[in-house]
Parts: sequence; C-alpha cells; structure tokens
Amino acid sequence: MSQANASYHHGDLREACIRAARELLEETGDSSLSLRAVARRAGVSATAPYRHFADRDALASAVAAEGYRELAVKLAAAHPAPETPEDLVEIAVAYVTFAIDHPALFKVMFTEPCDPGDEERAAATAAINGYLKSIVGGVFPDADPDAFSIAVWAVVHGLAFLQLDGKLDATTPEEAASRVRGAVRALLSVGR
Repeated sequence: MSQANASYHHGDLREACIRAARELLEETGDSSLSLRAVARRAGVSATAPYRHFADRDALASAVAAEGYRELAVKLAAAHPAPETPEDLVEIAVAYVTFAIDHPALFKVMFTEPCDPGDEERAAATAAINGYLKSIVGGVFPDADPDAFSIAVWAVVHGLAFLQLDGKLDATTPEEAASRVRGAVRALLSVGR
C-alpha cells in the first residue's frame, strides 16, 4: 500500500495529528508546531493534515482547545466547589502547576497565533473564563465579578509565566506552590 493510500485510511486523522503535535510539544519543549513534523510523527503524508487543518494556526488552535479542556479538569479537581479564599488559592496552585507540567502546551494555549474563527478554541476559552468568573464571584460576592476575576487570573497567569521563564527561584514543586500561595493570598486579602 502506498503512503498516500495508507494515510488516507489512517482512521481518526484529526486526533492522530493532535496527538502527534502534543507528543512533539512534550518532547521538544518548543511551542512552535510544524504541520510537516506532525505529519511525520503521525506517520502520514505531508499533505494529510491539511484534510483537517487549513494551516499551522488551525492545528495550534485545536491543540490549545484540548489544553484548555485539560486545564479546566485540573482546576475543578483542585477544588470542585470553592467557597473560601483559601479554596481559590489551591485552584491558583493547580493553574501554575499545570503550566509547569506542560510548558510547551501552556505556551501554545496562550502565546501562539491561532485561528480566530476556531469555534472549539473559542468555546474552550469561554468556558475557562466563565469558570474563573463564577468561582471568584462565589467567594467574593460583593466584588465586581468581571474586574476581580480578571485581576486574580492576571496575577496567577503572570506567576505561571514567571515560573516558566525562570524568573522565580522555585526549584521544587513545593517551593513553586508556596510562592503562588503567598502571592495569591496577598491579592485576595486586598479583595476582602
């Protein structure tokens, strides 16, 4: 069977390409993706990914959407029904830990160009945004939910990138978590 024929009968080519992209991200730590490298990794022809992804940005959007869904699961697992500021602190730790555990994926999610018309990515980002707004609003009902949730997200997101960029000296996961807890507690004490 020729490679073109084998590629056509690959099965779930879209998922195979996303899986290959994720594997490359984890192996290289580089957030840049190449459709050609993804095709090679997936064992398909160089043109096969174009059946599902118009370009590299469309692939990055699909990978990012998957990352947002995984992040949402991690945040909910950190505390399924946050009621106190300390519950929010643990969710912040989970956010930064996700970034540390998946640095290239996190960068694709937040720094790579994407397909602005990608509905899957838009829905995934809206879900994260809504989740953060609802949990911050639930813990701080008297605060402006839009402004305060953006402030909390900005601080936590900044801590994640400071960690990824090596700007914070946190050599162990415990030290990183402690630093996040301290910073978020300081911010939340202002919100009371």
